[in-house]
Amino acid sequence: MTVSPLIWAITIIVIVGLLAFDYFFHVRKAHIPTLREAAIWSTIYVAIALLFGVLVLLGGGAEMGGEYFAGYITEKALSVDNLFVFLVIMSSFRVPREDQQKVLLFGITFAIIARSAMIVGGAAMIEHLAWAFYFFGLILLLTAGNMLKPESEDKDEANNIVVRLAKRLLPTTDTYDGDRLFTHIDGKRVMTPMLLVMVAIGGTDILFALDSIPAIFGLTQNTFIVFTATVFSLLGLRQLYFLLDGLLDRLVYLSYGLAAILAFIGVKLIVHALHENSLGFVNNGQPVPVPEITTSFSLSVIVGVLIVTVAASLLSRRGRAKAAVASARRDAEAYVSMSYTSFEEERERIYRRLQENEDAIRSLPEKYQGLLHEEKSLSELLSDAHVMAEKRRSDRDGGRRTDEHPEGLRTVGPDGRIRRDASGQIISRDADAPSSDPAAGAGSDPEPAPGTGAASESELR
Repeated sequence: MTVSPLIWAITIIVIVGLLAFDYFFHVRKAHIPTLREAAIWSTIYVAIALLFGVLVLLGGGAEMGGEYFAGYITEKALSVDNLFVFLVIMSSFRVPREDQQKVLLFGITFAIIARSAMIVGGAAMIEHLAWAFYFFGLILLLTAGNMLKPESEDKDEANNIVVRLAKRLLPTTDTYDGDRLFTHIDGKRVMTPMLLVMVAIGGTDILFALDSIPAIFGLTQNTFIVFTATVFSLLGLRQLYFLLDGLLDRLVYLSYGLAAILAFIGVKLIVHALHENSLGFVNNGQPVPVPEITTSFSLSVIVGVLIVTVAASLLSRRGRAKAAVASARRDAEAYVSMSYTSFEEERERIYRRLQENEDAIRSLPEKYQGLLHEEKSLSELLSDAHVMAEKRRSDRDGGRRTDEHPEGLRTVGPDGRIRRDASGQIISRDADAPSSDPAAGAGSDPEPAPGTGAASESELR
């Protein structure tokens, strides 16, 4: 079915309108979404995508509608997997939680632009190159194989080549200045971590598109369906991130399910290529009489694999164990480095969740206790978090400041550890107070420079 330019125009206007609405009414003013807000808007965006699918079904027929839903479900599952990487990147950059929405919306917008360009390129390849389906099928089979490999401990998603180039070519700072992309230090204009994290997510978006676009072309060659299924799977991803917060680690088998789906679509692409073969070195340039895999069968396989994968992840005791350990580590690192956020209630939320994860870890069967030891320095991190929590509560009860201003008080040194003096007491300084000794966390407490506002012992959190 040929889609008229008018339908294309209306669809693009609706998509741009949804993105603009998201920015002006949700992201422009920094805030931390509540679970209720995230649930309501996630439901609305999914409903919009499903309603659009029904319109495609009514206007284009069962085949076209089936292709849309198969593409949408596949792309949505791949997008959820992408959220894992976004979580790692934002944790690595310690993005303030109230500003994470803006980073996510940028990532979604950039992904739509990058994938749209790749859709145009992919459609051109399919139309003019006889080997395009073989190529896309091979990419998906290789991607599926890579997803089955154990993740490297040295893998650093937040320090990809794009970020390294940006740091090398432009002056940067490690300090956030609200949600500004640039700030001034000593009269010089420098990039803030907010811009770097957007660069990191933009770079990963391009890599994600390398398996996302071939996957959907394996389900349909209708460019309109490819575009709309891809875009609608990305819209609402920001809300889904906050809705699934804390549950992402539970989906321990999602990568296996996605590997199976990508491998299936890769085989489907190659079968389709054989069915329409025109390459001279394959069957003398003649089509190979192989049965085509139907859209309805593809949709059944995709839905079935995802149901089994999610159910297995949620029911797995090992999955619960790994999720508790990973979440406890992230929460402890966030809590210990809380100078980057201005909300005391957010600190308390993080600490409560940290305690819940600790309880979950203690309740693990003996055979899963080894997971705790696999996590480097987790016990030390948890200990530091508890020490800091006691200090913060003690100071709060005594009427002393508890990080109410945006800059906060720094208690963590460059090595990521809590700074202490010779007696073991926590050293804390205003964020604006430069340390005269870069090794301040190594048991020394240098004198503050006049007028810097360095915190005294009585001003500790």
